[in-house]
Amino acid sequence: MNFNRINTIEGNLAPKRVLVIYGPRRIGKTTMLKKYLESQKGRRIFSSVGDDIKMRELFNSEDRSKLLDFANPYDLISIDEAQNIPKIGIGIKMIIDAFPEKKIILTGSSSFNLSQEIGEPLTGRHFTMTLFPISQNEFKQSNFELENQLENFLIYGAYPEILTAEDSEQKVRILNELISSYLFKDILILDKIKSPDLLLDITRCLAFQIGNEVSCNEIAKTVKTDVKTVQRYIDVLEKMFVIKKVRGFSRNLRNEISKKAKYYFLDNGVRNAVIGQFNPLNQRQDIGALWENFIFMELYKKSDLGRKFDQFYFWRTHTGEEIDIVIESMGGMFPYECKWNKDVTKTPKLWTMNYKAEKIKVINKDNYLKILK
Repeated sequence: MNFNRINTIEGNLAPKRVLVIYGPRRIGKTTMLKKYLESQKGRRIFSSVGDDIKMRELFNSEDRSKLLDFANPYDLISIDEAQNIPKIGIGIKMIIDAFPEKKIILTGSSSFNLSQEIGEPLTGRHFTMTLFPISQNEFKQSNFELENQLENFLIYGAYPEILTAEDSEQKVRILNELISSYLFKDILILDKIKSPDLLLDITRCLAFQIGNEVSCNEIAKTVKTDVKTVQRYIDVLEKMFVIKKVRGFSRNLRNEISKKAKYYFLDNGVRNAVIGQFNPLNQRQDIGALWENFIFMELYKKSDLGRKFDQFYFWRTHTGEEIDIVIESMGGMFPYECKWNKDVTKTPKLWTMNYKAEKIKVINKDNYLKILK
């Protein structure tokens, strides 16, 4: 399938600012960076990767004269997988302060590592962009063609490599390799993350609880570990772009649930790979979870691509009233229910009584593109 990225390097570069591009592995960061560098004909360009030993030694030295001598000849400096370079934030700060006219681009597949390295040193000196799986708004195909591919999106997701795979067998192979790559190789590199089996068990628990509030206590009992370990592993999964946390919406009404959270996977295909389930929709009992995960992430991607800075929540009460998704945007509140087949739903009385919000919209398989695009 053909697509065009809406979020681009050109659209995010700014004077006196380092551009930091986040996103999971194999999402297209390196491809995007290479295409941009190829388009910069006539510029003096330095391009490297975080695994380069010389780069590590240079930045780890914190030697200002060496860093400025290195950067001086170039108009544009790019470092892919920059999270692998210790003290890169301090070094880049020295360079951008001395040469504010230079363009500097860093990419990272771990917001955990890279944000720690650049957070304080580059405060006020950088912009960030995050690449997600391909949004429905980024496809070149007609709505008719997209609707015909809906089952594939729900089962295999929308990673660039998946969209160009020849058949379902190849898609499954790519997804299985993908989760073994960043669920184990990348995440287990981090300190305090020692057990691949425990990591997979916790991730599976989250995969089976899409659409429900997650109890870390219950997960801890299921996987036979302590609550703090579960919380730490979940936090790392979010920072490695596997899952997205959503909190309960509340204005401190006594009956509202606000302390628990729900978790969605950034990509349906990754979620299905975690539980080893790629059966067609007519053979599945989790269509509701697949649909809600797909819709939430599409709404989130739409907001991100539009640079709206919306806040996303769910709403639920102790008496069982609920709304799947609540978006707080530009001073307004927009509630959504995700229903695969239904086109109507009851509006909770407590919600109507206490909040001046838009009417609840039901997003189903017949109207989803009208809302997402």
